[in-house]
Amino acid sequence: MLLEIIDNRDIALGVGVKILLENSEGKFLLVRRSAKLYPEAGSKWDLIGGRIVPGTPLIENLEREVFEETGLKIIGEPKLVAAQDILRIVGKHVVRLLYIGRADGIPKISDEHESFQWATRDELITVEPIDIYLKELITRRVVWFELIFYTMNYEMQILTI
Repeated sequence: MLLEIIDNRDIALGVGVKILLENSEGKFLLVRRSAKLYPEAGSKWDLIGGRIVPGTPLIENLEREVFEETGLKIIGEPKLVAAQDILRIVGKHVVRLLYIGRADGIPKISDEHESFQWATRDELITVEPIDIYLKELITRRVVWFELIFYTMNYEMQILTI
């Protein structure tokens, strides 16, 4: 085990934050990545977010990403709902932290994205093409269980599974 820990010192760890933003109509913000800027990932629907700036609090990173990519501001305190290993290759390991939060307004998307849409819960399940890591969470229903607790905590409409 000690040998494994020593060997892992050469691995760069990256941390990303994403947020499932819900508006006052109960719809969730999806953005379609720019195929020009992200040819390796392709033009797929995804959530707002990105890599953190080391030394900066996670929520500040999340707020910065939301504002940079959409011009929106998060309302209230977002809730951490999941963590995923999204990239493990030689020399690199990236972890993604997923939050749920609220925002209202009309997004003004950055050049990182081609378009946006506010989707209902049912549309989230069926939208294609979608980021593989977001699809994993939806397929495992992790997001839906957390949405129930989130909406209960914020006295919003309780979603059924």
